[in-house]
Amino acid sequence: MQRYFSLAECDVMGFDLDHTLCRYHLPQSARLIYDSFAQYLVTEKGYDEDLLTLAPDSLDFCCKGLVLDIEEGNFLKLAEDGTVLRASHGTKSMTSEEILEAYGRREWKHFNTVSGMVSRSAKYYLYDNYFDLPGALLCARVVDSLDQHDAQKKYDFWKDMVAAIQHNYKITAFKEDCGTYFPEVKNHPDKYLQRCPESVKKWLKQLKSAGKILLLITSSHSDYCRLLCEHILGNDFEEYFDVVITNALKPGFFSHTPNQRPFRTLENDEEQEALLSLDKPGWYSQGNAIQLYELLKKMTGKLDPKVVYFGDSMHSDIFPARHYSNWETVFILEELLGDKVTMPAETESEPLEKKGKYEGDQLQAPYFVSKQWGSFFVDRLPGLENAEETLVHTWSCKCISTYSTIAIPSLEAIADLPLDYRFTRFSANSSATAGYFPSPPGALLPNEESVTMK
Repeated sequence: MQRYFSLAECDVMGFDLDHTLCRYHLPQSARLIYDSFAQYLVTEKGYDEDLLTLAPDSLDFCCKGLVLDIEEGNFLKLAEDGTVLRASHGTKSMTSEEILEAYGRREWKHFNTVSGMVSRSAKYYLYDNYFDLPGALLCARVVDSLDQHDAQKKYDFWKDMVAAIQHNYKITAFKEDCGTYFPEVKNHPDKYLQRCPESVKKWLKQLKSAGKILLLITSSHSDYCRLLCEHILGNDFEEYFDVVITNALKPGFFSHTPNQRPFRTLENDEEQEALLSLDKPGWYSQGNAIQLYELLKKMTGKLDPKVVYFGDSMHSDIFPARHYSNWETVFILEELLGDKVTMPAETESEPLEKKGKYEGDQLQAPYFVSKQWGSFFVDRLPGLENAEETLVHTWSCKCISTYSTIAIPSLEAIADLPLDYRFTRFSANSSATAGYFPSPPGALLPNEESVTMK
């Protein structure tokens, strides 16, 4: 595999929508997602009303890459070899001794399935994107609450959590104004959504005029997709894309066969009959990457068109696009903005415009490094006696270099570059930080270790 990657060599550009093309105001959207689940648990399932109040700094608990060990009520931060680096029971951090007692210094028992990106499990849940993360805080607080009222040995709140997610995000929720989430975003889009920067809109147009085919592939349903796109790109948003696929149900979009997951046409946002094949560009629902690729061959006139896909979820976007479809992948990782230095607030090296942005809302943006969980990328090995601390890469960090072509903090970071700009790609024979653009996370740079690992 060559060392460099250039968008000029790609025939097709695919984009995820949420947290990729459409960026959210994270403190506000995290709070809304938390509230929408908590509301349901309290009113429908009889959970403790205390869950409805949130301390301002409680979102610090939210850290991408955590795995919930459902039966134990524990959250785990895993090293690349599958051992447990940090853990909490509910929201309460476990000590090194407690971690050693519960998990030893061996591979966590479900690591094999989690690292194979098998996500459907009654045993664990992987939190890897901003839509899921506030749910981690809620689950942790549910564990705290259950412990308080009645010491649990095994926990069975997960089915209620799944019901809360389904209630808020089900396909008809937007239309029926049901749940807390969609009605609120509909009524106050500016509070939650960041408009697409002009540089990115211009870049999308340049890609098109350079003859690239543009795809939008989102698991959001078509009505919510339309609201987002009109708000962030404008009423002419459909002109940016050749093919729009909503309710794509990723990662299944990449892993399922045409008869398991056919494309469907839409009429007034209602899914219509299944299509036997995908014959022309347009707006579709569900579907699969195999039939999409057949259409792309026709559209490009090439036997083997080269596709790059941009997304923010390792599990739903990056891993499956690479693993099942062998597409190039660009991982959108906002943590690259926040992992530079974790110093006390007064010496924070954040640009001023970021500091002032959410003055009215004291909830901290989730992509600043979590005090409780530390860096997304590296951590110390706990419980070692010798003075020399060993820094190890997290499993999340390992996934990035394994499955992404490059990782960037946002589309804006590359929008002004010439189309033939050559990025150094992640590869087994280049350094672990090669594929991060514009610069590697501070935590991975040797001279930063003392600063980043408080």
